[in-house]
Amino acid sequence: MRNQPFFSVLLAGLLTLGLSTAASAQTGTPTGAPLTQKANGNLLQMSKLSANHTTLMKAVSAAGLDEQARGATKYTVFAPTNAAFDKLPAGKLDELLKPANKSQLALLLAYHVVPGSYLAANLKDGEQLTTVQGETLTVMRQGGTLMIKDSKGSTATVINTDIVAENGIIQSIDTVLMPTSLTAPAKK
Repeated sequence: MRNQPFFSVLLAGLLTLGLSTAASAQTGTPTGAPLTQKANGNLLQMSKLSANHTTLMKAVSAAGLDEQARGATKYTVFAPTNAAFDKLPAGKLDELLKPANKSQLALLLAYHVVPGSYLAANLKDGEQLTTVQGETLTVMRQGGTLMIKDSKGSTATVINTDIVAENGIIQSIDTVLMPTSLTAPAKK
């Protein structure tokens, strides 16, 4: 349950920023049985508890999403860990965190959020999920391993599953997913 808070802020903030327009275009319905786990708060309340997601929280704040991270709509957040951000090319995160790149950072974060509550066990191999950013993620299964493939063909492994919040589910991942729409950050 350590990863819950960080993802809550990310999810709620993206929705209030107006990135939920793509969410309304989602035609599929979330898979999974009704949740039986008790949530310990909404995504925002849970976001500050994870030591493994401090970089994500820093990015959420830099994108201006921390104050808007509340909402009643259900979402699934594929939340990159600190180690996931460490895998980015040298200087990429620093550039994205600059004020001049706020919109690009918000797009990147929105690419990690999917409308609906998706339990890991019910995500099907080959299933495509439309993010609130508007692009697609593809679910991949290899044995007992759950992975998410981004639009550029890179994969992230889900390393901590089904962190339940009142307004969604957090799936912790080991790689930052990259949308095709992300342009090179400004260097100011």
